[in-house]
Amino acid sequence: MPDSHLQAGAPDPERETSPIVDYAVEEEDIEPEGPGGHCVFNGVAFQIGEYVLSGSELLRCEAPGMWVREGELRTDVLRGS
Repeated sequence: MPDSHLQAGAPDPERETSPIVDYAVEEEDIEPEGPGGHCVFNGVAFQIGEYVLSGSELLRCEAPGMWVREGELRTDVLRGS
């Protein structure tokens, strides 16, 4: 997992965002919303395997194009506060 992650902010209902799920699911359990191979967060495309932060929530892009919650990232601990 990378040491730093893009802070993408909260999902904007006015912009396209791929589904966000709590755990990895089998590909056949989810209907892809568009072409596979990437996720979208607030209108920005990310490749499979990339991570973003939404607030303190860490999300990982998984096939077929959905975000999987990885957990919370405590930035106060990272800064040594």
